[in-house]
Parts: sequence; structure tokens; C-alpha cells
Amino acid sequence: MKQAGKIPTKEEIVQLFQTHERQWTRIKSSTDSLTWDSFPWPMLKRPNSVEELTTLAISGYILSPLYPGDKTKSSKDRIKEHIRRWHPDRFDTQMLPRVVEAQKEKVKEGAGLVARGLSELLTRSNVHDVFS
Repeated sequence: MKQAGKIPTKEEIVQLFQTHERQWTRIKSSTDSLTWDSFPWPMLKRPNSVEELTTLAISGYILSPLYPGDKTKSSKDRIKEHIRRWHPDRFDTQMLPRVVEAQKEKVKEGAGLVARGLSELLTRSNVHDVFS
């Protein structure tokens, strides 16, 4: 995932998912100040700005066939799992207070975009269930 424009290999994507899980564990157990780069944004390519946090990019990450974990979990369950992490009620009280002041607004906006993108994915998955 080093080069821009390079398509990541399966191994790199699997490694990214593992790195992200370790990052979440570290964030939860640490008392350190956090920055934009502290967060494992749910995308296959690390975003540098809030504009890069699109529903399409989030969808590619969450719904990836290489996504780790319980293969019996539905994509809807995966989406809900991420909503629990990024939902403003939780994120704004547990994570945001630890973000350095200079980046608070950017991180809050980014987390809000992620939460809205995930909600949109969940709505879409519910619509598909109705018609399947």
C-alpha cells in the first residue's frame, strides 16, 4: 500500500485489516493523545483528508471478501460492528476528548462522515434484504 495508484495484494489487504485491529486495541487501552493518524479509518487506502472518506471507499473496506473474522457474519453484522466504533454517541465521548486540540475538528468531521457512510450502507443492506 506504499505507492499511490498501486493495487494492493491480497496479503497487503489482510495485513491492513490486522494492523487496524491492533490500532483499535492500542487506542482503547492507551491514555496517549490521539491525532488523525492514530485512527484506523475504514478504508483500504489511508485518507489524508475528510474529503477522501467516501461511502464507496468505506464500502470497499467493510464488504471486502478478505475482511477477517467470522465468515458466518453477514455484511450487515460487519457494518453494525463498525457503527458501534464510529457512532457519535460513543466516539465523541470516548475518543474525541483525547484528540489533540489542533485536529479535533478534522477528526470529529471524519468520524461523522464514517458514521453516516456506515448508516447508508446499513440502510442499503436492509433494502436488499426486503427484496431478496
